[in-house]
Amino acid sequence: MGQALPKPALRPFLPADTPVLAAIFVAAIEELTGEDYSEVQQAAWAASADDEEQFGKRLAGELTLIATLQNSPVGFAALKGADHIDMLYVHPSVAGQGVGSALCEALERLAGARGAKSLTVDASDNAQGFFARRGYVAKQRNSVTVNGEWLANTTMQKTLADDAAPGMQP
Repeated sequence: MGQALPKPALRPFLPADTPVLAAIFVAAIEELTGEDYSEVQQAAWAASADDEEQFGKRLAGELTLIATLQNSPVGFAALKGADHIDMLYVHPSVAGQGVGSALCEALERLAGARGAKSLTVDASDNAQGFFARRGYVAKQRNSVTVNGEWLANTTMQKTLADDAAPGMQP
């Protein structure tokens, strides 16, 4: 019987996390998106983290959570406003081990606590299946330009459950 995978711990973003999160961002793009995006597209996308100061400001300007295993960051996710997942990236070494699910679940709860009735995400082609399994429905196809390259993604939306207090009738 297989050994249970450790559950990631979640904590808020700190400015000192910026370099390691930039590295996770780049590694995830380079190693997990090759079937859906060309090398030129991947390079343009990954270059969004080249200016660590700007990347850190983006993370600090949103509600950003860090997933850690044994106190080492292995993924992160950012909620923009009350109802939009701006970023969700996990290191390739932990892909498929529940890190992304833990981050997404936490953002869904936080969005609900902020009064959001639904949550949207502009999912990359390789992330669509992940979000679909979590109940997100494709709403529209997009073409966006990132550092001079066109990339396709899909806006997906999930209606959040009304979490009434236990014993309360809706």
